[in-house]
Amino acid sequence: MAGASKRAYDVVVVGGGHNGLTAAAYLARAGLSTLVLERLDHVGGAAVSAPAFPGLDAELSRYSYLVSLLPDQVIRELGLDLELRSRPTASYSPSLRDGREVGLLVEHDEGPATRSSFFALTSSDDEYAAWRRFYTDVHAFAQQVAPTLTEPLVTAREMRERVNPEMWQALVERPLSEVIEQRFEDDLVRGVVATNAVIGTFADLNDPSLVQNRCFLYHVIGNGTGEWRVPVGGMGAVTGALTKAASRAGAEVLVGAGVSDIAAGADGAEVSWHDGTCSHTVRARFALGNIAPWVLRILMGDDPGADTKPSGSQLKINFLLSRLPRLKSGDDPAVAFAGTFHVAEEYSSLARAYAEAAAGTLPTVPPGELYCHSLTDDSIVGSLGRQGAQTLTYFGVHMPEALFVADTEAVRDEAVRRAIAAIDTHLAEPLLDCVMRTADGQPCIEAKVPQDVERDLAMPGGHIFHGDLSWPWASNRESLVTPAQQWGVATDVDAVLLCGSGARRGGAVSGLGGHNAAQAVLAMR
Repeated sequence: MAGASKRAYDVVVVGGGHNGLTAAAYLARAGLSTLVLERLDHVGGAAVSAPAFPGLDAELSRYSYLVSLLPDQVIRELGLDLELRSRPTASYSPSLRDGREVGLLVEHDEGPATRSSFFALTSSDDEYAAWRRFYTDVHAFAQQVAPTLTEPLVTAREMRERVNPEMWQALVERPLSEVIEQRFEDDLVRGVVATNAVIGTFADLNDPSLVQNRCFLYHVIGNGTGEWRVPVGGMGAVTGALTKAASRAGAEVLVGAGVSDIAAGADGAEVSWHDGTCSHTVRARFALGNIAPWVLRILMGDDPGADTKPSGSQLKINFLLSRLPRLKSGDDPAVAFAGTFHVAEEYSSLARAYAEAAAGTLPTVPPGELYCHSLTDDSIVGSLGRQGAQTLTYFGVHMPEALFVADTEAVRDEAVRRAIAAIDTHLAEPLLDCVMRTADGQPCIEAKVPQDVERDLAMPGGHIFHGDLSWPWASNRESLVTPAQQWGVATDVDAVLLCGSGARRGGAVSGLGGHNAAQAVLAMR
């Protein structure tokens, strides 16, 4: 049989993204025969680095861009050769106040500069004191949740007993807008806090479903700190380290293997794929789906229905710059762009943009965030670094898939134009003046909307989390009888488990879906 070395395996992993590789590494290390099947001609899924612009050797993180939820425990247990660097700046948020350009700076290690920045913005120490109290409470909450992410699920009741009751109510029982409005007064400060609730999630901050609360929680609990770190070598370095770990342990990895069918029974599953020339089928005791649950159902012969298909919300733009642009505030761009640079993300701006998008129109002034990873890791710009080149990544929020349905290319172009205009509001020179060009004169700008993500990565609706995020614990009435249920990776079929972002506690570049699926398999072998 071409490609696969066996006709039967203990485990077949469908999808070679970072979660699938994580699962394969754990399972192969435990002695289980493991096969990974990847549809594309390379592994990594959204966690890849590649040259985006012809003739220029900068290796950009094409889709996902930072690491937060990947537990240090997983890095240690798998012996990953991976360096994650802290950014010296946590965030910088430019604003026009009383006719003057100012910037709210939050350092990675908050010191006098952060305090004075809050004072310059608000003319008081009160807002910074509120900021410190809020994030002290959030971090205490995160430190209780984070260790459970790599353990069997606890119940909501058990988790509630571990944390501050006031924070449980604020983060889990009431819309996030309430605690933000109770704790903070300033429009910009409120917005900076709120942005973690709408990254890749189209929701109003008052949404009674609390999907915004769940998104916020996932963005602040990683390793108990919520810190978003830069992988040295780009996101592809994460995939590279996991691929080596899986291969070193004995897992087989096949690319160009598009799975077409998973036929599951009481004693396992048959997994079929096509390699571009012919079809193949192998048997497995367990099949792990490192794909969106909606897609997994189709491969298992179900019709999930278009009405249940996830729908993403984001505008991702990669820029390659010849230099960082100067700021109207006069602040040092190398400090401002070294962390998360907030654009039009005041609390009122987020609400206005959501209302426009919910009404079916592009936000007039799109909210978004900028990240300059090359300030933390200059290896990603290659030889261009000697010329002062920098990368810049923009992630726009409140950009739901529905906005781009009618004319994807034209609306994408307009969304990019508006995003750049919002950025330019705070720059002393147009951003486009700093953008490098290819040999044929094309600007080094790469933009992706949900439709592009679905086309490139087979994520339904371009939803980067494979669907709305769930609470990272079980409900009080949830069945936790089987290992798959206990680890949050169960499907309706015992032999098929979730191991991607759509698993409970999946989402973002975390490896949690893969780790937890592997633990469930090991408990059942």
